[in-house]
Amino acid sequence: MQLLTIPTMLTLARVAAIPALIAAWFWQDPASSAWVTGLFLVASLTDWLDGYLARKMNASSAFGAFLDPVADKLMVATVLVLLSTQPLAAGPLAGNAWVMPVATLIIIGREITMSALREWAASMGPAAKAAVAVNAWGKWKTASQMAALTCLLFTRDGASSQLAVAAAAAGPPLLGIAAYLTAHSLAIYLAGLWKFMK
Repeated sequence: MQLLTIPTMLTLARVAAIPALIAAWFWQDPASSAWVTGLFLVASLTDWLDGYLARKMNASSAFGAFLDPVADKLMVATVLVLLSTQPLAAGPLAGNAWVMPVATLIIIGREITMSALREWAASMGPAAKAAVAVNAWGKWKTASQMAALTCLLFTRDGASSQLAVAAAAAGPPLLGIAAYLTAHSLAIYLAGLWKFMK
């Protein structure tokens, strides 16, 4: 099977976009926020597109299946850490300095825990491995994270338009939903694995 399929190249492009996103974040220019938001939004769309193309073109590969979630987690973790370096700039929680770090700890902590759980479950046999297979909660978790982070990136320098004001108001609640879904999906996986831990 071909290693570098079109879906896999899209995933690799998502990884390669991370340094560009970091550079855009620290770029001292009025267009910085627009570039950061645009890069993240395009990367989020390729997350959907590579999966769609893999199914449509029958171009799935073991390497792509491994790399896709890694790319997602690297991108989300990068944006969470960057947003945690400053207080919220707009919206009802403008000036708040703890919401982003707390959400970052929940989301990144969950991903570290899930990686350890999946590695442990793989050593416990097929039944335990099946208990940590990706489910619908994981997909909703990812979608809510992407939506929240897009809103927060878009308004990191404040909100001067109606669209930005709406994004600033939506960002923190969406982030709260994302953090809840992140923790809830972990609890579901832990519940499914509990019988193997006794």
